[in-house]
Amino acid sequence: MRHSVGMRSARVVVVVAGAAAAAGVAPLGAQEFHPPPVSRGSGSGTRLGLFGFGVRGGIDLAGNTQMVFGVTLDAGNVVSPRFRIRPSGEIGVFNGENSYVGSVEALYRLTGDAEAATPYVGGGFSLAGHDSCGRDADCPDLWANIVVGVELRYRSTFNWLLEYHGMGGFSHNRLYVGLTTRRGN
Repeated sequence: MRHSVGMRSARVVVVVAGAAAAAGVAPLGAQEFHPPPVSRGSGSGTRLGLFGFGVRGGIDLAGNTQMVFGVTLDAGNVVSPRFRIRPSGEIGVFNGENSYVGSVEALYRLTGDAEAATPYVGGGFSLAGHDSCGRDADCPDLWANIVVGVELRYRSTFNWLLEYHGMGGFSHNRLYVGLTTRRGN
């Protein structure tokens, strides 16, 4: 009589299990892996990366009042979770030549992220240009900025953004409204 391979395998398993039971050895179960607990850092120190982003729109009150639209990135902490680095880019349109601004700013948040309103202040630098920059000896231009703003809790993952920028020795005063992502609270 021919026996199939499956039948032979079943006999071997029964014989091995019977021998183990006779020897008093407990049957082996699947091994469970318990990873070590992951603890969050103390929150202090420098942490760089992409922690969030935002979109905003507003007006530039200089001479030809332009509409301004931009994006921001939360690029990390320096020394403390409240002291943040934020690069941004924006374009100004209508009422004159289109303007382009790329900025890097350091912002200090006056309260923690868990609050309903988080005011902040900061400063930084911008590289600014416009459509006919190639024909302008002063273009691109380097501007110093000051920033004053507040984030208002909107949802668990988003905040409203209200912000003022004094740029280029206050030759450009920009007001913004926008949405920004929130870090995990």
